[in-house]
Amino acid sequence: MSDWVTTNLGSLCSFRAGSAFPQVEQGSPGGSVPFIKVSDFSLPGNQKYVTVANNWLSEEQIARLRPVLAPKGASLFAKIGEGLKAERVRIATQPTAYDNNLMAATARPGMAEPGFLYFLLRYIGIAQFTEGTALPYLKQSVLDAAMCRIPSRAEQRAIAEVLGALDDKIAANTKLAHTADDLAVASFHHAARGAAYIGDTFADVAKVSGGGTPSTKVPEYWGGDIPWATPTDITALVGPYLESTSRTITEEGLGACSSELFAPGAILMTSRATIGAFAVAQVPTAVNQGFIVVEPHDEDLRYWILHDMRRRVDEFIAMANGATFLELSRGNFKKFQVRLADSEVMRSFGRQAATLHDSARQALRENRALAELRDTLLPELMSGRLRVQDAHTAIADVS
Repeated sequence: MSDWVTTNLGSLCSFRAGSAFPQVEQGSPGGSVPFIKVSDFSLPGNQKYVTVANNWLSEEQIARLRPVLAPKGASLFAKIGEGLKAERVRIATQPTAYDNNLMAATARPGMAEPGFLYFLLRYIGIAQFTEGTALPYLKQSVLDAAMCRIPSRAEQRAIAEVLGALDDKIAANTKLAHTADDLAVASFHHAARGAAYIGDTFADVAKVSGGGTPSTKVPEYWGGDIPWATPTDITALVGPYLESTSRTITEEGLGACSSELFAPGAILMTSRATIGAFAVAQVPTAVNQGFIVVEPHDEDLRYWILHDMRRRVDEFIAMANGATFLELSRGNFKKFQVRLADSEVMRSFGRQAATLHDSARQALRENRALAELRDTLLPELMSGRLRVQDAHTAIADVS
C-alpha cells in the first residue's frame, strides 16, 4: 500500500446535483437524451449502467431547457429521501439528464478512473454523509470534504477491471435468464394456439392453497430454518425462482399459522395489493396471506399451468376486490377455467419449458455466488488489504 495516498473526494471528482424539470416536459418515450429519476434505477437493465429510461428529451428540449447533463461514465446516485438510504449507484452510458433528486460524480481527468470512482462510492457508503432526520439529504460540500485513500491510476484501473468483470458476468447471466424465460413464454403462446376451455378449473387440475402469519408477539415463532415468503420476496426476484426469503420461521411458528410448508415446485402467485407476481418455490417454503399457492396434480403440467397463469394476470385483477387494496380470493381464483391442449402438446411444452427454466435458474444461482464474491472482494481491494493478483486467484477458484 506504499503507493496509496489520502485525499478528499472533491479532489477526485466533481459533484453536481440535477435540475428541476417541468412535469409537462416529461413523458416522451423517445428522444436523443435520457432523462432519469431515482425510479429509473429499478428498471430492468439498469442494475449497473443506465441503459433504459422512462423519459427522453429531444434536441429541441435540450437547447431550450438546458438541463444538467451527466457525461458518459459519470456515477449517479440519489441525494435525498429514501432513495439515498439505498445507496444505489449507476453509471451513465451517454450524456444523461437527471432530476434534482439525483447527483452525479464525474472523475477529474488525471485523478481518478471513472470505473474505480463507481466502486469507491459503493465502498465508502454515501449514506453515512446524510444530514436531516425526517428527510435525509446530502450536501455537496460534505461530499467534497470526505476523505478516502486511493492507489495509483494503474492500480485503480486494475481494481475496476477485476470487479467490473464480475459485474459483466452477472449481467450476462441475467440476460441469459431473461432470454430463456422469454423463449418459454413464446413457446407457450405457440403451444396454446390449439388450447381450449373444456370446463376444467384451477381447482380441478391443482391443489389451491393460501398462507398465514405467525404472531409477531411470540419470538419463538421467528428466526428458524423455514423460509417464509412475503410478496416483497417475489417482486424483488430477477427470475421466477424462489431460493430463499428475507424472514424465516420455526416449526412452532409454522404450526401456529395457516400456511403449509409447500414443497419445491409449488407455484406462488401474489394475490393482495400486487396481484400476479410469480415464483416457483425451489426449497420447502411457507407463505403469508398475500399468496395463492398452486400445486398441480400432474407434475408434467406444472409449467403449462404456470404460464397459463402468467398470461392471465389482467383477468385475475378484474376479479379482485377490496376497499383498501385489491385482493384476489382463492374462491374466485378456483373458478377460473384452465386452457388445456392435447395431452402430448402440453407434456412436450413442459419438457421444453423445464429445460429453459433450469438454464435460467442455474444462471441466476451462479449470479448469487458471483455477487457474494464481488461484495467480499470490494472492501478488500478498495482498502488495499488484497492485491489484484490475489483477487484474480479467488475469481478463478469460483469460475
